[in-house]
Amino acid sequence: MRGRYLWSRLVPGSCLRPAPHARGWTPIPVGGVGVLAGFSPARAQGSSGHELTTAAQCVTYWSTRFHREGIPEPQESSQYIISHVLGGKTIHSLEEGSLSRALTAEQKRMIWKLCFRRLQRMPVQFVIEEWDFCDLTLKMKPPVFIPRPETEDLVSIVLSKEDDSTEETPWQSSLQTDARYLFLEIGCGSGAITMCLLQHFKQSHAVAVDKSAEAVALTRENAERLCVQHRVREYQLDVISDSQELATVCGPVDAIVSNPPYVFHEDMSELAAEILRYEDLSALDGGTEGMDVIRAILQLAPTVLKHHGKVFLEVEPRHPEMIQAWLQNQPAPGLTYRATHKDHCGKPRFCILQKC
Repeated sequence: MRGRYLWSRLVPGSCLRPAPHARGWTPIPVGGVGVLAGFSPARAQGSSGHELTTAAQCVTYWSTRFHREGIPEPQESSQYIISHVLGGKTIHSLEEGSLSRALTAEQKRMIWKLCFRRLQRMPVQFVIEEWDFCDLTLKMKPPVFIPRPETEDLVSIVLSKEDDSTEETPWQSSLQTDARYLFLEIGCGSGAITMCLLQHFKQSHAVAVDKSAEAVALTRENAERLCVQHRVREYQLDVISDSQELATVCGPVDAIVSNPPYVFHEDMSELAAEILRYEDLSALDGGTEGMDVIRAILQLAPTVLKHHGKVFLEVEPRHPEMIQAWLQNQPAPGLTYRATHKDHCGKPRFCILQKC
């Protein structure tokens, strides 16, 4: 399983990824055990790479070269790329003996091609053109935003019957896998959230919207890959400028789920090179206070939600208090703030609201 271990943090000082071993993945040291110990970092540093014949040698060579050239997470990058070329997801998923087996000319060419893309700071997810999210393998293409590990936690909150609400709601009491829900994902990107919800709720449908044509196309492609295309409708719409049309096309929905752009504009210049060069910055930039799209979603929600319908948001840690203050200042907000959930670093990251 990939996806929890290699990603670029969004904001300096934000919650960093867990250590690789924290989620059940054990990295192999560059000078480590078994077949990888047969090719040392010292030899790799003096090598042009052309004499490499096995995957184990390539893993060590490229881990060392990535490290030398300042590529973030050099060992994980090398292992994921080479595992992909060999037909696996991780080093440990490869069949026994494949690391020490001689590479074909085509495998060598592909490893070189993909590793040179990584040297250009292209995210590994774009280099190998796929990534795991929850239990699904999704197609990835630049510049569509790469789903981060926190968003898996957002999905888990949606699927849970427990939030921190003071009272049970129809949503909680009837959350069944065979129920027929209609979800609205705003800012769908690759469609990761929608795909997970439709995989879990086999009778449910979804509307996925994004202002990016590339994102809408990738969501459609992932829906086809997972054979749920008949249960999702995709639209290229901007929740800020196309709110009336959006309300018309989606109809009453049971829940809105969104990982909207929430980075404060002043923080955008501090993002990692992988993000700034390759990802759609409009999927990250939330405006002066990171609230531009969040406010638009909250304004739309009372119009499109069914009675007791809910809004599930992933936000910046400063936003839960800002959202509650915004609601208090609205003459008729139509929403009640229900709960805040923390991410794995203990920061307030997820908000649940409900239609009054």
